[in-house]
Amino acid sequence: MQPTIGFIGIGVMGSSMVKNLLKANYSVVVYNRTKQKADEVVSLGAKWADTPAAVTAQSDVVLSMVGYPQDVEAIYYGDDGIFSAVTPDKIVVDMTTSTPTLAQKIAATASELGLQALDAPVSGGDIGAQNGTLTVMVGGNQAAYEQVKPVFEAVGQTVQRFGEAGKGQHTKMANQIMIAGTMTGMTEMLVYAQAAGLDLPAVLKTVNGGSAQNWSLANYGPRILAGDYTPGFFAKHFLKDLKIALEESEKMGLNLPATHQAKKLYARLVNEAGLGDDGTQALIKLWTDSIK
Repeated sequence: MQPTIGFIGIGVMGSSMVKNLLKANYSVVVYNRTKQKADEVVSLGAKWADTPAAVTAQSDVVLSMVGYPQDVEAIYYGDDGIFSAVTPDKIVVDMTTSTPTLAQKIAATASELGLQALDAPVSGGDIGAQNGTLTVMVGGNQAAYEQVKPVFEAVGQTVQRFGEAGKGQHTKMANQIMIAGTMTGMTEMLVYAQAAGLDLPAVLKTVNGGSAQNWSLANYGPRILAGDYTPGFFAKHFLKDLKIALEESEKMGLNLPATHQAKKLYARLVNEAGLGDDGTQALIKLWTDSIK
């Protein structure tokens, strides 16, 4: 018998992930701060609950995907939070991109309460969430991972455990460091190609057919040319991720100058230009509002 899945956080990616869980015939109980955002998945068969605690009480496995580490703290440790309703037979899984330290704290609290916790951030953006092809990076107990792996496989294509609590978050930070390089590279490539008077669609096709091929170029390059800055991943959330990655790198005695520069650029986009609710591809707006 399949477990009942709780899902807290019905945003750009969470909504599609719930749809894929429903397609895989899981019973899903959902909660979101703004109830209206859950209306679609409820209409498709998910069950609404009024609080994270109410979700937890009705679920065997509780997944969460919210915006920031402080939001994770709230849904786990708040008065109506996950930990107020858990029992030892449940597994809790935070899929938010958050801090390794918080993942370790949640795992420690879960252990004290006699249950298991996993940190399992994902990569793949809105397209990966829609297609069920996300990459899931997991930290936590091996036995809990094996139990939840079929659930991960309903939303993701690549699923890998990297070690104990916090290792999933560390892997996601490595991923975001790589993405920072591809996003800044793609942006400057397009700005240069436009200034040189090149045919930009032809440049995209050609460059992505060679050794510069990458996911950001293939997925976000066409959106930029179409003037589409809707978020597959919010710029404000990417800035948050880069801050976490740099904080963690400093703890390990590492200096990552390219990632520092990417953070400065995204800070300008979010804090100065006020475009944090645009997608990460809006970085090009620091140079131009129109590129074709």
